[in-house]
Amino acid sequence: MVTIAEILQRMQRKPQSIRFADLCRVCDEFFGEPRQRRTSHRIYRTPWQGDPRVNIQNNKGMAKAYQVRQVLRAIERFNREA
Repeated sequence: MVTIAEILQRMQRKPQSIRFADLCRVCDEFFGEPRQRRTSHRIYRTPWQGDPRVNIQNNKGMAKAYQVRQVLRAIERFNREA
């Protein structure tokens, strides 16, 4: 099984080729259970004020590249503020 660290490395190298299930695993690890999951979007809460959410979407089994980059920025901020 692929580790979270390996998925993060792939996310940084090639954000356009990340499976949605892998992105969900990463978000679950850092942000906990999603606030919403029964629609086409999964919405995760973040611990900071302002725009306190991460929104990801399944695109035929793949994650959207711009959302992968948003998740990477949110994880960077999460690690900085933790």
